[in-house]
Amino acid sequence: MTASNDAASLYDAHALRRFATDLLQRAGLAAPMAECVADTLVDGDLLGHDTHGLALLAGYVKEIESGGMTRDGAPAMLSDRPAAVLWDGRRLPGPWLVHQALDLLIPRARELGTASLVIRRSHHIACLAAYMLRALDEDMLMLLACSDPNAASVAPFGGTQAVFTPNPLAMGFPLTEGGVMVDISASITTNGMSNRKRAAGERFAEDWLIDAQGRPTNDPQTLFDQPPGTLLPVGGLSHGHKGYGMALLVETLTAGLAGHGRADPPEGWGATVHITLHDLQAFGGKEAFLRQMDHVAVRCRDNRPVDAGKPVRLPGEGGLKRRVLQEQDGVRLHPSIATSLQAAEARYGLELVQALR
Repeated sequence: MTASNDAASLYDAHALRRFATDLLQRAGLAAPMAECVADTLVDGDLLGHDTHGLALLAGYVKEIESGGMTRDGAPAMLSDRPAAVLWDGRRLPGPWLVHQALDLLIPRARELGTASLVIRRSHHIACLAAYMLRALDEDMLMLLACSDPNAASVAPFGGTQAVFTPNPLAMGFPLTEGGVMVDISASITTNGMSNRKRAAGERFAEDWLIDAQGRPTNDPQTLFDQPPGTLLPVGGLSHGHKGYGMALLVETLTAGLAGHGRADPPEGWGATVHITLHDLQAFGGKEAFLRQMDHVAVRCRDNRPVDAGKPVRLPGEGGLKRRVLQEQDGVRLHPSIATSLQAAEARYGLELVQALR
C-alpha cells in the first residue's frame, strides 16, 4: 500500500535547505551550485512534487561522487544571438544551469520581447514547476521543456520499444492574484513514480504501462523486465497519439534545436533543455494579458464541478497554497526520502534534521 500523507514527516524548510546544501558541498559540489540545487529540490517538495524534490538528492550525491555531475565551472557558449542562445552545459548541475539561463534570458526578454536558450549536456534539472515561480515573480510567460537523450522508457504510440523519456513540458504565467504553473509530461506517469512504486511493491491504480509484447499492465516492474516494457503516452491505448505528439514536440525543442540528443552516444543521467521567456509588455501589454487570463481563470474556477466536493482548480493553484503552508508549518516528506539518504549521511557525517512531528 502507498504510504499516506499522514504517515509522512514534517520538516523545517530552512533546515532542509541547509542539510541539502551541506550534503552536496561535502560530496564535492561548488558552494553556489550546492545552494541553488538544494533550494530547487526543496521547492519541489514545497510544491508537492515529492518524486522530484529531495527524493533526487541521494542520486545527485552519487553522481557528484562518480563524476557523472560536473562539480564546478561554467557552461560553454556555443551560439549567442540576441534572442537565441545555445549552451553546452558540460554536465553541470541542472537546477543551477536553468537558473543561470534565466538570469541571462530575463533582461534579453525585457529588451527584445522574447528570448530562448537551449542547453545540451545538462545534468538532470529536477522539478520543472519550481522554475515557474520565477515567471510569476518576473511577470513573464515561460515555457520549459526537457528530455533525457541518455535514457528511454516511453514507446511511440502503437509501438512496444522505448524511444522517449517522459519528456516533461512546463508553462508558467502570472494572474492578478497568484498564477498558473503547468507541469506535465508526454507519458501518463513518470519514471520517478514508477521507481517509487516498484520499490514499495505497489502497482498503479490503472494500466499505465505495456509489457514488451504490448499487453497493458499496472505493474511498474515491467520496466525492469527483460525485455522491458514501457510507459504509455498521454492518451493511453486509445488516444496515445496525443502524448506521442507531445513527446515529439519536446524532442524538437530540446534535442532538435540543441543539435544533440538520441543520435549521439549516451553519457549518463542528464538532460537537454529548452527555455523561452515572453515579456507580457512586448505584446498586448501586461494589463491586457491579465484581463484575458483572469477571465479564463474565473471561468475555470467557477465551472460547475462533476463532484461538488472537488471544485475546479487552476494548474499550480494547489502547489502555490501548499508552498505557503509548508514554509510556515513544515515540509511533508515522503517516508522513503529519509531512508534513501541514510547511506550518504553516514559517509559525510550528517543527519537529516529531526521531523517537527
